[in-house]
Amino acid sequence: MEISKNIRRLNKSEIFQYDRDGFIKNLPVFSERGVEELQIFFNELKNRLPSNIDINKTNMWHKASKKFYDVAHTPEILDYVEDLLGPNFYLWGGQFFYKPALSKSIVPWHQDSQYWPLKPSKSVTVWLAIFDTDKDNSAMKIVSGSHKSKKYLHTENNNRDYILNQEVDDEQINKDKIIYMSLKAGEISLHSDALLHGSDANTSDRPRCGITFRYSPSHVKADLNEWPFFSIQIAKGSKKHTLNPVAPIPRGEATPIRGFQFHQEFESQW
Repeated sequence: MEISKNIRRLNKSEIFQYDRDGFIKNLPVFSERGVEELQIFFNELKNRLPSNIDINKTNMWHKASKKFYDVAHTPEILDYVEDLLGPNFYLWGGQFFYKPALSKSIVPWHQDSQYWPLKPSKSVTVWLAIFDTDKDNSAMKIVSGSHKSKKYLHTENNNRDYILNQEVDDEQINKDKIIYMSLKAGEISLHSDALLHGSDANTSDRPRCGITFRYSPSHVKADLNEWPFFSIQIAKGSKKHTLNPVAPIPRGEATPIRGFQFHQEFESQW
């Protein structure tokens, strides 16, 4: 996919902002032509799924699809992540977050680190915009600086429009610190695993979709008793630094149909 002419590295003020606020946004990656290619890529993978499978409920695309793996390993994306995590880090998650026009789907306030059995907690999520995203079509919203505050209390909520069944209630949210992560198609944001975030319903007549890539430093170890399916792919650095099982690079195109699958499940489809 064609890269933007505005590609660069993070500057010192952005790295300082990430440490202080837990996020950076509007980083250029793909050109207009690259965005067109990205949208074709999204539609191709989405249309592979059986009609009864919600793309938002699938994960592990980086272990199943060589095309997805290649996007997740775009050198310019990895350079941004390296500026935050250093030269040795791995990829462990790849997922679509899609809301068609007028979707009522809501992602409640939550911290990813609450769900992830990874120690220490130091993962970075890349959110790549496939279409322009803003408040009207359900841009991700974050609470600036919340990654430094505490572990927030999550309670169960079975609202049928919620993608997650746990939420941080509004009483814990500092409304003055809420920021909507508006992005142009082809741009990315970066956010900390401990940052409070969520998204509202899509009230517009436009689709909204982002791809998330999850990266962690090589010294971060997963609890395989809780996540036995966990395996990683080296993003930068060497295998010798990792403490986790290593998944192969996909040789072809398979399609995940559940949230969590072992990488061996895809190998027979390549």
